[in-house]
Amino acid sequence: MSKIYVSDVGEGYPLVLVHGYLGSSEMWCNQRDFFSNFCRVISPALPGFGESHEAQSLDSINDMAKFVINIIDEKKIDKFNLLGHSMGGMIVQEIAKLVGDRINKLICFATGSIGEIPGRFETIDETRKKLKEDGIEISFSRVPQKWFVKGDQDKNYYLCENAVRNVSLETADNALKAMKNWSGIDDLKNIKNQTLIVWGDKDTSYNFDQVDTLNKKITNSRLEIFKDCSHNVHLEQTDKFNNLIKSFIS
Repeated sequence: MSKIYVSDVGEGYPLVLVHGYLGSSEMWCNQRDFFSNFCRVISPALPGFGESHEAQSLDSINDMAKFVINIIDEKKIDKFNLLGHSMGGMIVQEIAKLVGDRINKLICFATGSIGEIPGRFETIDETRKKLKEDGIEISFSRVPQKWFVKGDQDKNYYLCENAVRNVSLETADNALKAMKNWSGIDDLKNIKNQTLIVWGDKDTSYNFDQVDTLNKKITNSRLEIFKDCSHNVHLEQTDKFNNLIKSFIS
């Protein structure tokens, strides 16, 4: 059974938050608390991850996108704002491909248009190999450290520790396969939604070329770069991030 955070307070278009690889709904906690004052917030934990660790995981970005769309449909939401982080950014691009006319505004955060991510700190195959050789405990302690400038000393690193606590090797590997086998670059020209692209200049998961490609190929887009942030800008500079998103979707 997948777990979903839903707030029922606020007016205007709901905000749907889609987490990334080894993420959870809880990793949006600072955004849920903030945006729930202004609009409905829907924040699912993807099957196999975080609060949904007991659910069967998915091994394609398309299936993950359909999972999120089904939740939105179940909540009887027609139009919504959509924010995706990392792998979640791939998922929201796929959602835009499937139901783009229902998205009010789109936010692609620390993500790219190619699943086999050029310039990543290591290839997806290397991550998969280490996952199987080293086991989940070592792998899960190694990768999330790279998402913060301060590594595991960041005050919000505990959210990563919580997120991976019950994730299985199968779930992690399925997500890596899903990313590796996905490409959305040919679909960027079809995204007509007003789009905000957010990136931290110290991100070693997605380099500048990745977000620059998004910005150049999505017609109605703009790129905002956070200085001295890595992959988890929303946890490193929370207030600035939240206010940027609020201004964009208002």
